[in-house]
Amino acid sequence: MTTKEIALTAARALEEKKGIGVKLLQVAEVTTLAEYFLICTGTSNTHVNTLCDAVEEAVENCGEPLLHREGHRSGTWVLLDFGSLVCHVFTDETRAFYDLERLWNDAVPVALEE
Repeated sequence: MTTKEIALTAARALEEKKGIGVKLLQVAEVTTLAEYFLICTGTSNTHVNTLCDAVEEAVENCGEPLLHREGHRSGTWVLLDFGSLVCHVFTDETRAFYDLERLWNDAVPVALEE
């Protein structure tokens, strides 16, 4: 699978678990951190953790291991680093505070219907 296909698989996993405001950004042209950022909001700390578990399972089933998971204990912002894909799952308040879409506004949005 290509990195884009893996990113879209992760996005579908978030949508299946009722993630809010799922956005996929192609960031390869603006940073060396990853090729794609996936951003989503959960309704509670428990929902954030459930969303992260779903992404982790979906991406690992594609053959991409999780390299690092940060913020799991707080549950307000969890970062999943798969190398070429970084997934950010927030509570609503935390997503608004960090506003990654504004921070990475030079990134290319990817349609999730692909």
